[in-house]
Amino acid sequence: MPELPEVETIVRQLAPRLEGHRITRARLAKTDVLRRVTKPRLLKTITGNAFEEVSRRAKHAVLRLASGHRLVVQPRMTGSLVVYDRPLTRDEAKYAVLTCTLEDGRLFVYRDVRRLGTVWLLDERGWATYTGRIGPEPLDETFTPFVFAQRLQGTRAAVKKAIMDQRRVAGIGNIYANEALFEAGIDPSKRTDKLSLEEFARLHAAVQSVLERAVASAGTTVRDYRTGTGERGRFQFELTVYGRGGEPCVRCGKKLVTTHTIDLRATTFCPRCQR
Repeated sequence: MPELPEVETIVRQLAPRLEGHRITRARLAKTDVLRRVTKPRLLKTITGNAFEEVSRRAKHAVLRLASGHRLVVQPRMTGSLVVYDRPLTRDEAKYAVLTCTLEDGRLFVYRDVRRLGTVWLLDERGWATYTGRIGPEPLDETFTPFVFAQRLQGTRAAVKKAIMDQRRVAGIGNIYANEALFEAGIDPSKRTDKLSLEEFARLHAAVQSVLERAVASAGTTVRDYRTGTGERGRFQFELTVYGRGGEPCVRCGKKLVTTHTIDLRATTFCPRCQR
């Protein structure tokens, strides 16, 4: 967490509040989140710079600056990105990792309780290398069933593990892999190279459907995730299998099973609907 729908929600809410605004002051409280950039270089580059575009790539928020640099933030499990119209409370300030004061006095804050997230500052060349290592976006119009099958071609890994591989497909994590495989009626442990064309087509449709519905519901809040306005997501109320091990299947009523044998993460499925 967060996955594609959560980061998409965050950047959609941040974009109209950040784009066109200039950073007048920046403060970095902790350096362990930084990747391939020093604290002095980061603060020097972003101070006085302006946000030109706020977008998403896979599970990363991408903030393109007027200088051409990109501030890339992956919030991971406990991170959040919020614009505040007021001073931070003591609790909010306690875990504020990066705080940017805008020219109108508002605060753009990357807050991370356990500091599991990462912050990158990339020039054009660095960004090209960074994004080139990530697979296609599953909600793009160009992401057809053929492209999906092509990206998963040649792997013997379990299909759940394969669709979570960011080099193959961008943005899918544990929550939505569980949900999409259930919707497609596919056993998460099935070898990817054993999927039929019909199964690829079903899974492609399920991936897009689940992600689109999750974005419409502002993502899934299981624990720490908050939107760009500090609110909880709503898709947790629509989950069919994730986090529901031992409960009855919403389709057939059989008890859902949870295993950690596929990729060491909790995989919940219906042994009847996903044979």
